[in-house]
Amino acid sequence: MSRQSISFTKPNDEWLKNQVDNKEYTSKSELVNDLIRQARKQQVEIDWIRTKLDKAENSGFSTDSKNEILAQSKSLLNG
Repeated sequence: MSRQSISFTKPNDEWLKNQVDNKEYTSKSELVNDLIRQARKQQVEIDWIRTKLDKAENSGFSTDSKNEILAQSKSLLNG
């Protein structure tokens, strides 16, 4: 594992210390690594949603009514 030296603002450093003091994490390094993992996972989810939105936007407009769209969605969910 590579070693890094980073600086935190006072409020962020206090928050990190509190998390470690409250036994949520054993060290600041563990906490920072967990935050990075969470951010990476969140980015994957955002990218997936963005791809779905782009596909939907590029598919054109529907002439179906909102009730027809709702019925189609329910039908797809119910198999």
